[in-house]
Amino acid sequence: MAHSKTLKSAVCIAALFAGNAAAADVTAAEVWQNLKSQFEVYGEDGLSIGAEETSSGTVTVRDIAVTFADEEVSVTAEVGDMFFNEQADGTVRVTMEETYPMVITGDDGVVITLDVVQNNFVLVVSGTTDAMNYAVSADTYGIAFRDAIDGGVTYTGDASFMANTVTGSYVVNDGELREVISDISVATVDILVDFQLPGGEGEYVTGAAKINGLSSQGEATVPSETDFENPDMIFMDGFGFNAGYTIESADYVFDINAEGDQAAGSVSTGPVSLSAEMDAQTVAYASNTRDIAVSMQTSDFPLPIALSVDEYGVGFQMPIGVTDEPAPFGLQFDLVDLEISEMLWNIFDPNAVLPRDPATLQIALNGTARALIDFLDPANADAMESTEIPFEPYSISLDNLRISAAGALITGSGAFDFDNSDLETFAPMPRPEGSATIEIEGLNGLLDNLVTMGLVPQDQIMGPRMMMGMFARSTGDDQMEIEVEVAPNGQVNVNGNRVR
Repeated sequence: MAHSKTLKSAVCIAALFAGNAAAADVTAAEVWQNLKSQFEVYGEDGLSIGAEETSSGTVTVRDIAVTFADEEVSVTAEVGDMFFNEQADGTVRVTMEETYPMVITGDDGVVITLDVVQNNFVLVVSGTTDAMNYAVSADTYGIAFRDAIDGGVTYTGDASFMANTVTGSYVVNDGELREVISDISVATVDILVDFQLPGGEGEYVTGAAKINGLSSQGEATVPSETDFENPDMIFMDGFGFNAGYTIESADYVFDINAEGDQAAGSVSTGPVSLSAEMDAQTVAYASNTRDIAVSMQTSDFPLPIALSVDEYGVGFQMPIGVTDEPAPFGLQFDLVDLEISEMLWNIFDPNAVLPRDPATLQIALNGTARALIDFLDPANADAMESTEIPFEPYSISLDNLRISAAGALITGSGAFDFDNSDLETFAPMPRPEGSATIEIEGLNGLLDNLVTMGLVPQDQIMGPRMMMGMFARSTGDDQMEIEVEVAPNGQVNVNGNRVR
């Protein structure tokens, strides 16, 4: 159901800003009518209006309320009054109340009231009745917590998410598939959480954050004939999005004392980027954060925790719909130059036996494959459970492998192609052809250090050393290499020796 809510929200946002780039003038009445028609995504009862007042060049709409509801939650936003004023340049300036309440009611009876804050919010609309463009600006735009009522208990406190100096635009190309393009910039974002827990003996949750230089871009396609009451089918009907954001830096602090546990600390980051893409054929996600520093202390651990990471990133891409040609897939993970404090090192290595160089773990896999079924089609739910291998692979490459820790280093690369006409040689998978090479440095030294520290008994080291001797060849002082090759006839060679 959470998936359904997310999809509905994305569709509603896209549909709300419907229009097309154009140079013609629009009237206040036309803009209001266009905007009102977009609320159809909320259903027949999704929009209520107190009154509409029209004068020369101006439309005033009183007591607007927007409601969305499903089986688990209902959300009502009492927007209040909206003012549509025609400008001398042919645009329409839309202004709203600076604050209005939003009430969220769960099926469990919990009622949460929030305040939407939009200081000096202005929406300037241009274009034609069939194609309207929206430019947005606000000094402050965000949400503030008012209270939450759960039975006889009322939770109060301070919680807010505020974006400052907001500017941006939405350009929507109308047609059988509406194309929505957005570009938003925010100077800073302030986040605050400060709660005293009801009934607790001084228990609290506090936190704050400052995010600098937030920039967000996105594109979405919205089918004009989509059944919004059936969100499971919207991707198959043509809905899709490609969006992301970047920030310049961020700082977070927190202090929590609840249920006998206490934790406090801070986190800071440098540049951050995130992107996500999804439609009926593909899904992709990528995030990257640099210059991470973490400092915290908790009652569950006797010493302060301090660590830093130069870069952390994760990403994946995979086909999820049937296509005529192979589609790209990939997986990437980066943890670069992880450092922990000397105090933490000394817990398990008090004699400083291991080299305390920063640790790194990186892997990047890429390839091509065909999806054998449409994953997002509800009609294929049973087929997904019964299909053992829902993909047909065509190629895979190890573009990067780097594991560096405690004086040892492992690197690797390689590539293989797959012959899908031969499902017998390596049944049930298609026959691969190609090679991969793994290089290892300092592993014997690491094993010796583990014995010195008493973490591994001497007699248990012989097994790993013998295995390395069988499958690896020496290329230098404590340096080894393993090369695996699969020939066109299915023969498998390791370091030139046939093993299959």
